[in-house]
Amino acid sequence: MSGRGLFRRSALALGLAFLYAPLALVVVYSFTASKLATVWAGFSTHWYVELASDEALLGAAWLSLKLAFVSASLALALGALAGYALSRFPRFSGRTLFAGLVFAPLAMPEIVMAISLLLLFVNMGDVLGWPSQRGFWTLVIAHVSFTLSFVAVIVAGRLADFDRSIEEAALDLGASPLRTFFVITLPVISPALAAGWLLAFSLSLDDVVTSQFVSAPGATPLPVLVLGSVKLGVSPKINALGALAIALVSMATLVAFLWRSLRERRTLEEAKIPSALPVLPGEG
Repeated sequence: MSGRGLFRRSALALGLAFLYAPLALVVVYSFTASKLATVWAGFSTHWYVELASDEALLGAAWLSLKLAFVSASLALALGALAGYALSRFPRFSGRTLFAGLVFAPLAMPEIVMAISLLLLFVNMGDVLGWPSQRGFWTLVIAHVSFTLSFVAVIVAGRLADFDRSIEEAALDLGASPLRTFFVITLPVISPALAAGWLLAFSLSLDDVVTSQFVSAPGATPLPVLVLGSVKLGVSPKINALGALAIALVSMATLVAFLWRSLRERRTLEEAKIPSALPVLPGEG
């Protein structure tokens, strides 16, 4: 047992090191005084000052955040509807085609999606006059087109395990289907909706291939800008930006963990209902 426990601890340590050692190196080398991102030349906060004055990099970061938020919100709405339709309506005309269109981006290479979206926008501009040039909204459409598939899968999977007798009981008691959905179904699948939104946000935030094809000089997301700057050499400013991103994600994770722990503690406290009956002598 001791040997097995040592093996498990070693495997866990190696796994954690494989995942988090690169992130730790990014944070450490964001404080280097060297002009090279991979050379340590003493401690310095110079690159954080440079990052604060780099309008192009900060503008790209703000654009990526807006793009990820809008794309994830639209993907949540469309993907949730698609997942609900596929889960609750097993038979309708064109269901196989609809399911294939929804889930195709999951198996299709991203480069194929990017090229097809580029051709779509170019032909739409020639025929319809919109978009006259690629920009923020073409990026939104492109990101929603593949992120909604992930939301649909998560929502459909949650609804597959959902006990429909609860909805049927609400309907039998006189609730309308719309009220039943908002009062019963929606709260139950809310964790799946939150997970789908977060996944869509993450996929949109770090997408490179699709954004590379449908972006424009005036609307360049951060991953595309970073990829272009790598050709000239990685600046320690990129390390500083990565360190700030790691700090924000870590803080958000900590806040979510503390909020969940506090909510579970309150739930347990509310579940402890004191007995109203007096305890007789001799009763434990």
